[in-house]
Amino acid sequence: MRKSRDITQKGRIAAKSLAHRLTGFSLPFFGVQWTPPADEREIVRGLLTALEDRRVQFVPYHLEVVSQVTSSVLQMREILTKTLQALPETSRAAGSIRAMRAACRRFLEEPMPDFRNIMRWRHRGDEEGDPSFFVALGELRATFGTHIAALAYQYGLDIEPELASILPSADAS
Repeated sequence: MRKSRDITQKGRIAAKSLAHRLTGFSLPFFGVQWTPPADEREIVRGLLTALEDRRVQFVPYHLEVVSQVTSSVLQMREILTKTLQALPETSRAAGSIRAMRAACRRFLEEPMPDFRNIMRWRHRGDEEGDPSFFVALGELRATFGTHIAALAYQYGLDIEPELASILPSADAS
């Protein structure tokens, strides 16, 4: 089995390999030499570590449960808000974090299946989402993937393989 060059010894996606995945995404740090402050880098690393543990980001759609996904998205929004509060006002990460938080709000505001139906599915043991739920979840993952790639590249952070599964494709042209 041949390993890709962008996967580190620990199975993480190396930050240096993310530049080619960001084609077409405008970021303020291109063309400028910038070294992030150590404490700011640690705050962003903490955010990515927290997101690595959010299965809503990468679990196959057929395994997702509407109420659990909704709860997880609410928790991610809270994590993103706390991260913004911890960063300095001038942080280059703020734009991406705000975009991910806005994606959480959009997801939560999307028309979801009626709550009575969710309760009925729960009692049957096969809670499923309708197509609009899965479209909204795909949009959430795409937004997070783009901004996670940008943050990891900007701050020189590696990404665990599960979370890396939502990054923009390396083959995208």
